[in-house]
Amino acid sequence: MTAPRPPRWPRRARGLVAALVLWLQGAAVAATLVVGPGTALPSFAQAIARARDGDTIEILPGTYRGDVAVITQRQLTIRGHAPRPVFVADGRHAEGKAQWVVRNGDIRIENVEFRGTRVPDRNGAGIRFERGHLRLKGCAFFDNEMGLLTADSAESALDIEDSEFGQAPRDRSARHHLLYVGGIGRFSITGSRFHNGYQAHLIKSRARVSRIAYNLLVDGPDGEAAYEIDLPNGGEAWIIGNVIGQSASTSNPVLVSFGAEGKAWPNSALRMAHNTLLSDRLAGAWFVRVWADKLPPGVPVDVVNNLSVGIGLLSPGAPGRFEGNAPALARMLADPNGFDFRLAANSVLRGSGVPPRLPDGTDLAPHAQFRWPLGTEPIVPPTRWTPGAYQPPADLPR
Repeated sequence: MTAPRPPRWPRRARGLVAALVLWLQGAAVAATLVVGPGTALPSFAQAIARARDGDTIEILPGTYRGDVAVITQRQLTIRGHAPRPVFVADGRHAEGKAQWVVRNGDIRIENVEFRGTRVPDRNGAGIRFERGHLRLKGCAFFDNEMGLLTADSAESALDIEDSEFGQAPRDRSARHHLLYVGGIGRFSITGSRFHNGYQAHLIKSRARVSRIAYNLLVDGPDGEAAYEIDLPNGGEAWIIGNVIGQSASTSNPVLVSFGAEGKAWPNSALRMAHNTLLSDRLAGAWFVRVWADKLPPGVPVDVVNNLSVGIGLLSPGAPGRFEGNAPALARMLADPNGFDFRLAANSVLRGSGVPPRLPDGTDLAPHAQFRWPLGTEPIVPPTRWTPGAYQPPADLPR
């Protein structure tokens, strides 16, 4: 009599076990590579040439000139030590695109600064993101033709936290957006600051889903940006708890534009709540423009509990739900020149908002607010909501 054969695992289970073994093998050999003066890897390009999937690259403080690279690894963490290392293009670029090109992988980049990128096509970026999942935290982009630019890849995702974008080149022959997100699947940005645009936009996103929350998008007195936020193809847009401000020298009266180029994603919707919208334009602002004639019929538009500060109209003639919004003057804010955009303590607008929940149950309530100079801090839902990006101090955790 023969012994019974052991039961065979289902094919899917065998595949999962094989994947786990490979992952454990990769984790066991993952290395940390250190880049910087006096090390075995004085340049980032050398580290990229040596790094394998799963490795971490640590970059020591300093200025790295013309240190460009194409990142082909499928999984990598890149982390700058404090004070933040600065990468200056010095006329060099990778593939005519950027200082760093992210080809296709799960890549995390922290605490790195990019400056001065120029390429023949005039769209040189600090980072060109082509495919995969890119996560940035604590990074900075200054004086680049595009701060960060993505390709069109519907399965890709971009997440940005606590980062800064500024100082667009003063060049009228091209449009230099501080952040240009192409037709990717998902994009989110929180706790970040944008300023000093020129003729183009602070944020332009063609993503299927764009989540822009708890940021300071204020062009500043020296800025000349066009739109502060441009969502030309619609998409599912969540614009929650931001301070959004145009300068007196803006090249366009519109702050937030939705659907200007049509060709909208099939599930387009604009959910915009608890933003403080600022305009220094003496001729008046168009705080939110919805291009209803270029969007499919019935696209949801919900604009709730926003505070519009300055001369202008919120969104004249736009279809949708507009509730709890309030106009104000700059003198009604605590100290806008000192980046304190809370309503003054004696403001009658405190508590004048509506519950930020849509009839279908969608919750538009903010759960945090921008914290100067970068980052966010949590808030506790108040008893009564106040229009704008900040709830009164009495409603904040102590």
